[in-house]
Amino acid sequence: MRQRAAVSIESEVKRRRTFAIISHPDAGKTTLTEKLLLFAGAIQIAGSVKARKASRHATSDWMEIEKQRGISVASSVMQMEYRDQVINLLDTPGHQDFSEDTYRVLTAVDAALMVIDAANGVEPQTLRLIAVCRARNTPIITFVNKMDREVRDPLELMDEIESTLGIPCVPFAWPVGQGKLFHGIFDIRKNHMRVFTPGADRRREDDEVISGDNRDLLRSRFGAEFQQAEQEIDLVTTAAPSFDADEFLAGKQTPMFFGSAVNNFGVQEVLDALVDVAPHPGPRKAIEREVKPTEGKFSGVVFKIQANMDPSHRDRIAFVRVLSGRFEHGMKFKVLRTGKDFRPTSVVTFLSQRRDRVDEAYAGDIIGLTTHGGLQLGDSLSEGESLQFTGLPFFAPELFAAVELKDPMRSKQLQKGLMELGQEGAIQVFKPLLGSEMLLGAIGQLQFEVVQARLKGEYGVEVRLMPSRYSCARWVTSKNANDLRRFMDANVGRMVTDAAETHAFLATSRFDLDVMQKRWETIEFHPMREHAGLLLANQ
Repeated sequence: MRQRAAVSIESEVKRRRTFAIISHPDAGKTTLTEKLLLFAGAIQIAGSVKARKASRHATSDWMEIEKQRGISVASSVMQMEYRDQVINLLDTPGHQDFSEDTYRVLTAVDAALMVIDAANGVEPQTLRLIAVCRARNTPIITFVNKMDREVRDPLELMDEIESTLGIPCVPFAWPVGQGKLFHGIFDIRKNHMRVFTPGADRRREDDEVISGDNRDLLRSRFGAEFQQAEQEIDLVTTAAPSFDADEFLAGKQTPMFFGSAVNNFGVQEVLDALVDVAPHPGPRKAIEREVKPTEGKFSGVVFKIQANMDPSHRDRIAFVRVLSGRFEHGMKFKVLRTGKDFRPTSVVTFLSQRRDRVDEAYAGDIIGLTTHGGLQLGDSLSEGESLQFTGLPFFAPELFAAVELKDPMRSKQLQKGLMELGQEGAIQVFKPLLGSEMLLGAIGQLQFEVVQARLKGEYGVEVRLMPSRYSCARWVTSKNANDLRRFMDANVGRMVTDAAETHAFLATSRFDLDVMQKRWETIEFHPMREHAGLLLANQ
């Protein structure tokens, strides 16, 4: 029986593909997310990101502020089946002010799908996200979007991606024309051309496909655009390296696709590639040892917490990446941080706002645990031995604001709201060791606006955000406990704790911080808090 269970876990793990979609804002990431769901049969009609005249919003955008502005400010999780594979897709915030959420999501995936705007090429946010992927050797698939518009030359885009991001491209498909003369894409692997027709919300099952062996037909029908594409294909297949699965899995090579997500075009090729070449879940490092996904015991890590996804139930969902074994409904496991047992009452999987109860899940899956507390970002969960997984980043905020309550009678609601928003990572909430004024820390200004909107909409609390004299924060540790205690006592007026109750020091300027670092040589000032590392250092 145990041997059969092991075989089942191994076969189920091999069916899993878990990836995140990343891009600069407005490259078409959320639109592509919807179209992948459409082509996998998970939805029948795609919504559109709410623009000036659009009446619908993206299926992966659920916050009111997202619907109003047509942007994604929170990562979304969706699971679907395609070609007998289980695909876990995570749509991440494109806006740079929410990059911290994206970085944490990237710790929970095995691959990334990078969306490039064909008119703009590689943009700043793309560079930052790719740096995170490369630091983790995350395999990347590239989709060049908006080929139905007047865009840059595909060879120029390919060269920019390779030179700027430092990743050799291997074209799996190539565009035939662009803008008004965009005729379709040539699938290099399958040697056929898919002919472009614009529009349509439904799956493009009736697309015309012409064999690449009919070159004379293709030349006569698509004229100069096909002849140019033909020359470019010969050039890139000769000059570009051949696809090497090991290089791709090491993050040193990226398959390249072209299309138009809003027109459902080029999406099929990307979806097939995710199944064909993207990795299934691999081993993960814990402090104690390396954990294989096919092990019999369940383990996982909380990489995201989201409050009030369903306003009518005031719920709180902990998103858990399953790292090993098999999760079963009713299972009890240990939370390493507290040492306490935890048995979730409700466990769900997602298709954006829609939820389905989870009866079982395997390594690679993303499950949501409904909780009213007891779990925090970065928590390691284990059915058996104590395993502490690392790597969940928290970055030092660059902007600060003090919170002023408009109605003093709502102070309890404010405390609850800030506690929950801080624990989910929507913003960093600092509590001073002296005094009661809460301080908010953010990467970008839009985070403050979202928190204000959520406090009002979800907790019934209106606040004003006041300027702060602080401009940077650093988490502090020391190998010498006495030195750390002396430092905290000497600077108690500028010491705070964050949502994980980790100590941080607030500085008024970079110069102020430099002075402190020189004065207190035995104190380490950390610009990033990795959940496990600093908590253990503080113990």
